[in-house]
Amino acid sequence: MSTDQQTTPSRVRVTSSRRGAVPVGPRPPVRDLDEQTALGDVYLAGLMRAQLRLSLAVVGLTVVGLAALPVLVTLVPDAAGTTVAGIPFPWLVLGVAVYPAAWGLARWYVHASQRIEADFSEVVEEQ
Repeated sequence: MSTDQQTTPSRVRVTSSRRGAVPVGPRPPVRDLDEQTALGDVYLAGLMRAQLRLSLAVVGLTVVGLAALPVLVTLVPDAAGTTVAGIPFPWLVLGVAVYPAAWGLARWYVHASQRIEADFSEVVEEQ
């Protein structure tokens, strides 16, 4: 035997680098949001897109609803001359029907927004 072989220790098999190490599971999404990582930005971008779609839908419905009255008066000239209890039909629609419609639309917006935020919270806090 050579002197080189006598000084070399025998091989040791390493099965774990740390004893008692806790296995690491998937990273919770809330941690990505807290640490402002790129993945957290993706989660927030999804939330913001959903909120933007909802807001644009509400604005679109409002514009369509308010634009329908001049279109109706233009296409049906008799609607402009019609009176209900001495009040012209267009004024009645603007003064009475717009407010309950706006209230209903606002209520729908709040419920839909809360649902979007609840869904987001469920995804983030899932793990």
